[in-house]
Amino acid sequence: MAKNRKNQAAAIRFGPALKASFICLLIGGSAVGYVWQKSQIDRLGQQIRLRETKLAQLQSDNKQLGDQISILHSPVMLDQRAKELNLGLAPATPMQIVRLTETPVAPENSSRQFAQRPATELTP
Repeated sequence: MAKNRKNQAAAIRFGPALKASFICLLIGGSAVGYVWQKSQIDRLGQQIRLRETKLAQLQSDNKQLGDQISILHSPVMLDQRAKELNLGLAPATPMQIVRLTETPVAPENSSRQFAQRPATELTP
């Protein structure tokens, strides 16, 4: 006699449905993870491009300011600026220049003696 479906166990009836739903959830979760990962890669790429642009701008500004500092430190510019501000600065006269000579220091006669290599003659 054939068995009736009503008499079958509940686990046997829901087994294939559970397997199918698990596979669907696995595929759906993988798809959502893939899309999320791609959006993160795109967002990080945009941040990198933005920061590279900012770095290039800062390097350009740094070079421009360095050039400006070198111009402002030049003797011609300093002289011109001193004249503009009426500071009364002028080059030093020869009478204002004092030259100091350095005398060599004589070695001290200390009690320390260092080892000295004996002189060796080279014989052919």
